[in-house]
Amino acid sequence: MSPSIDLIARYYDAFNRGDWEAMLDCLTDDVAHDINQGHRESGRDTFRSFLQRMNRCYREQLHDIVPMVSADGNRAAAEYVVHGQYFADDEGLPPAHGQRYVLPGGAFFEIRDGRIARISNYYNLQDWIAQVSGG
Repeated sequence: MSPSIDLIARYYDAFNRGDWEAMLDCLTDDVAHDINQGHRESGRDTFRSFLQRMNRCYREQLHDIVPMVSADGNRAAAEYVVHGQYFADDEGLPPAHGQRYVLPGGAFFEIRDGRIARISNYYNLQDWIAQVSGG
């Protein structure tokens, strides 16, 4: 297994275990995080705050994770299926009351010095909204 594939596997394994510190250990100090259909946030501490918000509002597990890496190991991507539950209202989104959802998603990564320097997450927000709104 390539070091970059191993890094992405460790990152998602930590996510599925809810081990936020292990996830953060996979990131550079200046990590760039492109939030799905949103803005870019920068820095490990900002990512920690993002994880805290996610942990407050959602419980998610990723299944069928398929990582892919460029020949030079500096870029990676992963495709997965999110199985989740929406527990607490998240700003600008429908009210939460424990709705379950299943949603395909993906991410792109930039890797520098053995750590993740950029994460760009993508999923269909309208599909998620329809699922949690009962549509």
